[in-house]
Amino acid sequence: MDSPAQEESLSKQRKERKNKMKNKKQFDPKLLKYSRGPGIKNPKRISNIFDRAKVLRKEKNIHWAEEQAARAEVLLTEEVGYIVPDKGEKTNNLTQKNISKAVDITSATKYFELDLKFGPYRFDYTRNGRHLLIGGKKGHVAAMDWVTKRLLCEINVMEEVCDVQWLHVETMFAAAQKKWVYIYDNQGVELHCIKKLYNILRMTFLPYHFLLATSNEDGWLSWLDISIGELVSQYNTREGRLSVMEYNPYNGVICLGHSKGVVTMWSPNVQKPLASMLCHPTGVQAIAIDSTGKYMSTSSANSQIKVWDLRNLTGPLKYYQLKNAPTDLSFSQRGCLAAAIENTVQIYKNCHIESVNEPYLVHKTRTFVHGINFCPYEDVLGISTTSGFSSILVPGSGEPNFDALEVNPFQTKSQRREAEVKSLLEKVQPEMIVLDPSIISEVDVPTLRDKIEAKEKLLYLKVPKIDFTPRKKKRGNTARAARVKKIVKENNKKEFIKGIKEVQKNLVNVTKGGNNKKKTQAPSVLDRFRKK
Repeated sequence: MDSPAQEESLSKQRKERKNKMKNKKQFDPKLLKYSRGPGIKNPKRISNIFDRAKVLRKEKNIHWAEEQAARAEVLLTEEVGYIVPDKGEKTNNLTQKNISKAVDITSATKYFELDLKFGPYRFDYTRNGRHLLIGGKKGHVAAMDWVTKRLLCEINVMEEVCDVQWLHVETMFAAAQKKWVYIYDNQGVELHCIKKLYNILRMTFLPYHFLLATSNEDGWLSWLDISIGELVSQYNTREGRLSVMEYNPYNGVICLGHSKGVVTMWSPNVQKPLASMLCHPTGVQAIAIDSTGKYMSTSSANSQIKVWDLRNLTGPLKYYQLKNAPTDLSFSQRGCLAAAIENTVQIYKNCHIESVNEPYLVHKTRTFVHGINFCPYEDVLGISTTSGFSSILVPGSGEPNFDALEVNPFQTKSQRREAEVKSLLEKVQPEMIVLDPSIISEVDVPTLRDKIEAKEKLLYLKVPKIDFTPRKKKRGNTARAARVKKIVKENNKKEFIKGIKEVQKNLVNVTKGGNNKKKTQAPSVLDRFRKK
């Protein structure tokens, strides 16, 4: 046991540490950046000693984690770099040849073009941005490591391919063909044919839920759990052809664009849309959601681009009028917005935060642009056209530093297996997909109060005890007296249960508009037993 003087000195040391941490947080911007909140102000209010010690231990671990995160920032050596023009110059006049000559050799190799004859094409990048999957409308499907230009597989499925999508690892991908959805491995071997998903136009994959979301020509929206191979839910949106679909990474909600200019948000738990927004007077042609899930951009046939705040859903934050209608939109990890207009791709920098008059970069292709998508963790924009695929450089568009425990572009086979097992163990259930995920951790106070009141209103009545002493006629006849006492108690119990049943019947009759006489008779039965 410590002496009182030692205890006082320890408490002083703890107070000094707390004051130091507070002063550090106030003046050190790095600690403020990685701060997880103010913490518990007065731990003495916790009455239980063990709970208080547990909370203080947790607070200490949180402070230690904040310091370690701030220290580890030194290891994040890469920085974001944009093109800074001189006076009188504009960045949108720069061509890809000019940019590739100015960058290093490794970055210059990321600018390339594939001249293919089976378009128009759809494509998809893996989450770590290392592998590329392309699918042509005439049946050409190819998967490759686009950084090293190593071809994984190349097949011809001999029928129309509407969309392609990587699954949770780079060894499996899905292709929406003319009738059904097929799943292949990275060698081009067919693994599954999912006949429940038919006439599919668009696909997207929810990595934390292991759900493949699809939309088809007849207006059906489906979620397939690829870990067990079963349909989680399938709803008819009653909005016709669904060719515009986007996934919100913040809450897992699917956003659909319709021909009436409406954007609807769907969850596999509800048959109706969670939210419905009238975004444009004409049909919605494209939707893009940023990596934080806070901002959404939509385009329409009347050449408008609107930026919305998904936390408010009240009105557009920004509004842009273009010369022609954008057919596709894509947000980068650092907030660059790319818009595909006929055979031109225009890239805008931070247009969802501040108003922008001119594009950051402009790139023209030989044929019509069918799809655009930014590559994760790379300053690269992928463009699929009628005649092939192009990869262009967009400085400052990608996140320069990656979390190797989340996504690792340089992972080995063993690391990929471990990551796959871990992601399966940490799989999020479809029931957790809601519009506001913070509601899940809250307590539904009104419902809880209603439940408590309902429990209090229940009829809790015990069988009343009776003081019954049988009359002793002869000596030594205790067994008979106990038997008589038992019989009397059981009869009393039966009569009490009959009375409760009669009360319940009378209450039901009263609620249904029964006879009022029974209503007056009901309390008298209980009073009779209470008097006993």
